[in-house]
Amino acid sequence: MHQGYDLIGDIHGCGLTLIDLLEQMGYTKQNGVYQHPKRKVVFLGDIVDRGPNIRLACHIVRDMVEAGHADIVMGNHEYNVVTYLSEAPAGMRQPYLRPHTPRNNFIVEQTLEQFANYPQEFNDMLDLFVTLPLFLDYEHFRVVHACWDKAMIDEYQRRYGTNTLNRSLLPESVQTDSFLYQFLDRILRGTSLKLPGGRSMTAKDGMVRQFFRTKFWEGEPERYNDVIFQPDPLPEDLQHALLSPEEKDQLLFYGPDEKPLFIGHYWMQGLPEPIVPNIACLDYSAVKYGRLAAYRMDTETKLQKGKFTWVRVEKKER
Repeated sequence: MHQGYDLIGDIHGCGLTLIDLLEQMGYTKQNGVYQHPKRKVVFLGDIVDRGPNIRLACHIVRDMVEAGHADIVMGNHEYNVVTYLSEAPAGMRQPYLRPHTPRNNFIVEQTLEQFANYPQEFNDMLDLFVTLPLFLDYEHFRVVHACWDKAMIDEYQRRYGTNTLNRSLLPESVQTDSFLYQFLDRILRGTSLKLPGGRSMTAKDGMVRQFFRTKFWEGEPERYNDVIFQPDPLPEDLQHALLSPEEKDQLLFYGPDEKPLFIGHYWMQGLPEPIVPNIACLDYSAVKYGRLAAYRMDTETKLQKGKFTWVRVEKKER
């Protein structure tokens, strides 16, 4: 029986750093699989894309999951690579479920390249990715890649009777007017608001966006700045603009009395710590700013700064 859980944020192909982090937390490789005598890992998704050791990371994670030494939830990057490589059904007017645009090509480029000489192995990984849990609700904490929306999760379970996808659902999952698309967008990418008046903003990565990511734990927000949750700031004149009643209605609220929640996805910077007492983001931008982070969860109801641990990602793995 596992006595504790170690939650690990977005790896993005930093396989060597993952080994360092596991060993730092007392995991050793036995019979080819990393394991701990008393603890179990929970991976928050986004194992693939970007870094130089994607295959290594995938094998470590898959072997731990299959041997019962880890759990995992799907990240948007696992979902992306599956739909990128899934042929669209006749009548969809595009060859693949995820369009092969320059941006989409760039995102999966490293994953495709690093598995290029291992086609069967890659197909097996893709089969695993399709069926990864979308959310996990433990006795005393919860895990999802980007956002816990209880109403949508309850509705998903009512409709599908499970916490996973399968290949037959993939075509519906890219139809923007379907519940399935909206559900996956929410739990894999989070909540957002549209900039007012048709405005757009250019992010540091050069992407032009008409939406900005929002907090889902702010109880009484009044202004745009109260809810923005992303590295790129809003245009200056909007930062202190008041939220409209309609915008407030679109926001989600994960209250302080809910179970502790662990998320990844959001490219955090600095030293890992709780966002609020019951929410921790464990994506500390491994391939960009250089920390692969974990939280060592026991039975606490309030998350503690001292229970985060991390490894600096060496330049060669970024």
